[in-house]
Amino acid sequence: MINLTLSGLPLSWDGDKKKMLFQNPLQPVVPAVRRLEEMIDVLYRGEEDVKVDEDPGRELYYMYRDLYLPEDKDSFESWGIRYDITVLLPGKIGREYIKTAGHYHPTKPGSDATYPEVYEVLYGQAKYLLQKPYDLKNPRQGLEKVILVEATRGDKVLIPSGFGHVTINSSSDYLIMGNLVAREFSSLYEPMQQMGGAGYFCLSAGVNDETTQFIPNSSYAALPPLIQCSPADHHPFPLKKEISLYQSFLESPQDLSFLV
Repeated sequence: MINLTLSGLPLSWDGDKKKMLFQNPLQPVVPAVRRLEEMIDVLYRGEEDVKVDEDPGRELYYMYRDLYLPEDKDSFESWGIRYDITVLLPGKIGREYIKTAGHYHPTKPGSDATYPEVYEVLYGQAKYLLQKPYDLKNPRQGLEKVILVEATRGDKVLIPSGFGHVTINSSSDYLIMGNLVAREFSSLYEPMQQMGGAGYFCLSAGVNDETTQFIPNSSYAALPPLIQCSPADHHPFPLKKEISLYQSFLESPQDLSFLV
């Protein structure tokens, strides 16, 4: 059993049953489940094809959206912000580690900026792959910048305006993360599907080797070198490692209004 009180909510994850446990007064949420058959367009296709037909319904990750305590509902809705939790299973698909499908955010009406997002690692280790396209409407033109942020428990990672992102679980344990995001838009999955995935694929170096390697996606006409970094304090950014995103929002929602 994995305790998730770091989230600021009375939650735990039952790894044996692959199920989130909700304690009163938190109301249960039915997760959206991402399965292997839905991911085929963005997976690494190298020297060996992924055999989706063997287990098309294989569950890869779970998305619990719009979580809140009853007394906090009005605050989240009035600010137009949503808190979610995503659980990525450990494992690989062929040689590629389990990852999210990857997406971009739309442009906010009346501006030239796409909506940002903030993540936090509640359990496990995460690799956040951020990429900035030259032209989101024509993704084949390639990428201007690709950044890999490796994060651990308590770390917060900002997805800036203009960047798409993929989350990778290259560990042998669950990856559980929370996020705050504007609630009134739909994510854009098509650009990465069109390109067969993100700019880089995260693979194991060998069948029995847990060392990771990043393989470039040749579908992109322009692909810069991968920039790797770790989370660092950035003042006056209003988030701290020891305080959950959920609690940070409740204490000072105006500091997170940039999300909308």
